[in-house]
Amino acid sequence: MNYLKAFEISAAGLNVERTRLDASAMNIANAHTTRTVNGAQYIPLTVTTSSKIKGFQAQGLQMGDRVAIPFASVTQQFNSLPKLVFEPSHPDANKEGFVAYPGVDTVMEMVNVMSAVRAYEANTVAISAAKAMAMKAIDLGSGA
Repeated sequence: MNYLKAFEISAAGLNVERTRLDASAMNIANAHTTRTVNGAQYIPLTVTTSSKIKGFQAQGLQMGDRVAIPFASVTQQFNSLPKLVFEPSHPDANKEGFVAYPGVDTVMEMVNVMSAVRAYEANTVAISAAKAMAMKAIDLGSGA
C-alpha cells in the first residue's frame, strides 16, 4: 500500500482546517473594527472547501482508482450586512448616531474554530495511524 497517499490526503485536510481557522481568527479579530487601514469597512472572510480528484491505486484492495484531495479557497462575504450599533459618541457614528460594524457572527465563528480544531486533530490522528502502519510494515518486512 502506498502510505504517501494517506499522508498527502491528511496533509491536505490539515491545510484546509488551518485555512478555516485563519479565516475565523481574522473575522473575530475584526468584529469590532469600524474601518480598515484604507478606510473601507472590513468584509468578513468565508472559506469554501472542494476537492480535486487524483489517481489512487490501492494494491490488493477494492478502494477504487481515484481519491478526492480537499483544498480550501478564501473569499470575502460581500453580501454580509453590517451591524448597526447606536453609539452617538463614537467617531465613526453616522448622523443618527449609529456605527456600522462588520457583519461577523462571533458565535458562529467560534463554532467554526472549534470544528476546525477537532477536524485538525482527526487529521493528525490519521497521519499517526498511517505512520504506525508503515512502520509496522517495515518491521514485518525486515523480519524483526
